[in-house]
Amino acid sequence: MKQILQEITKEQLKENRDHFKVGDGVRVHTKVREGGKERVQIFPGIVIARKGGGIHETFTVRRISYGEGVERVFPVHSPNIDQVEVDRESEVMRARMYYMRQRIGKQANKVKEKRFVDRSK
Repeated sequence: MKQILQEITKEQLKENRDHFKVGDGVRVHTKVREGGKERVQIFPGIVIARKGGGIHETFTVRRISYGEGVERVFPVHSPNIDQVEVDRESEVMRARMYYMRQRIGKQANKVKEKRFVDRSK
């Protein structure tokens, strides 16, 4: 049964969506339809979780908006997602960052960022 589902959903998978990980700062460009018009809305934040696999894979993005924490869950392979931009990479050693929910103020946006060392010398 699992192989049949994989074959059916294989054509709906997006190939270029796996370039971000948990802890990265991203900007998710989503398509929004209002009446007969369609526009792109940007949701910036930090990826705090990735779940599932195949066509059912999702990721959760968290940001602070007007002092309140806002989380949104996006399907990775959704046709309503235009693109996922990576603003900053991180060195997080966890699969889920749910501890970010308890942080307040400036600490709510801080993650250990990846440092690039020039080893060409």
